[in-house]
Formats: sequence, structure tokens, C-alpha cells
Amino acid sequence: MAKNQNADITWKDSGVPVATRFDDPYFSLEDGLAETRHVFLSGNDLPARFAPGFHVAELGFGTGLNMLATFLLWRDAGAPTGVRFTSFEAFPMAADDIAKALGAFPEARAVAAPFLSAWGDGVRSFDLDGFAVDVITGDARQTLPAWQDKADAWFLDGFSPAKNPELWGDELMKQVGAHTAPGGTFATYTAAGFVRRGLDAAGFDVERSPGYGRKRHMSRGTLRP
Repeated sequence: MAKNQNADITWKDSGVPVATRFDDPYFSLEDGLAETRHVFLSGNDLPARFAPGFHVAELGFGTGLNMLATFLLWRDAGAPTGVRFTSFEAFPMAADDIAKALGAFPEARAVAAPFLSAWGDGVRSFDLDGFAVDVITGDARQTLPAWQDKADAWFLDGFSPAKNPELWGDELMKQVGAHTAPGGTFATYTAAGFVRRGLDAAGFDVERSPGYGRKRHMSRGTLRP
């Protein structure tokens, strides 16, 4: 996959953006923000685990909705110092497309202006009132192994494993495990067997839990000691 190649977007009549390359929507057709809160935030026991220096990492930045939902939760939790959010994205969306997509979520869109301004200027590392964001562009199979940090919580939010298997392969899952702090966690909307097995092999105790909406199951887990 080419580095820094922009996303190719089509739009459903409902206003949901679809990645042409993967033929997959960027968020739930029901309520993407509610899904983010159920899967990624609650799935990683947030905000209870927020603490100074807590680091969230993500595979698949997309519209930035997960980042904005995390920012809102962090702000509501009293804005603990030094919380960071790092995301890995191969095909970044244009700022105008992100703004259009976020229009479906007034709560997130209301706090998105500083992010959209930075993004439109080509800035991929920015600060939202003390919430530090770094979006690393390029193929995560190359950029994650080179990353020099570890996350306390992972949001695994690539497109469907059936349509984007590159972002769910065993080697990349091993890199997720290697870049997880002691006691760190992951959560993902998918319960695909090969993903769960890959995460188990990467060192996580993996469990299946109720999914959001029509999705019966999701996966979450904690790095084994």
C-alpha cells in the first residue's frame, strides 16, 4: 500500500462514507458514535483507567470519530494530564470529507474544529486542550514495527477483516502485542476467529463479549503478564 495515499470515498444516501477501496463503511450504519462508545471506550474500561500519561493507540483513524469520542470522554473525566492518542492510517481522508462525515454526529462535530483546521493544513500531530494526538500515516505493517512507544489501550478499527485482511494478520497482531504496556488492553468490533487467534498468539487473553446493535459479538482482551 502506498504511503500517504488519500482515501477514495463514496457516500451512501444516509450520509455514511464508504471506502471505495474496501467497499466498507467508515462507521456503523446505525449510530457510529454509540458503537465507538460501546466497543472501544467501554471495551477498554474507559474512562475508569484514564490516568496521567495514559496512551491510547488505534489501527485505522478514518474520520477521527474514535479520537473525538475519546477526547470527549477524557474531557468529561476531568482532563487527566498527559493522556495521548496515536493512530495508524494508510489512507487518510480529506478534511472536507471528514467534516461532512462528522456532520452525522453533532456532539463530535461541535469539538472538531481545531482538529479539522490542523488536518486541513496537513498537520498530523496536534493538541486538543491538552489531549495530544499523533496520526502516523502509511502502511501499519511498516509503521507500527518502527514505533518507539507502547499503548495502554488499543482500538482495533480497520475495515472488515474479510475486506482488509492486511490490517488483521498474525504478524501485525504480534506487533500490537509487542507495543502494549503491561496490563494493557485491546477492543475491536470483530469476533472473527482468525483475528481472535492472532491476538491470543500475540499475548492477549481474549474474550468475546456482546457487540453493538445487530453485531452479536465483539472481542476484547488484556495482555498476559
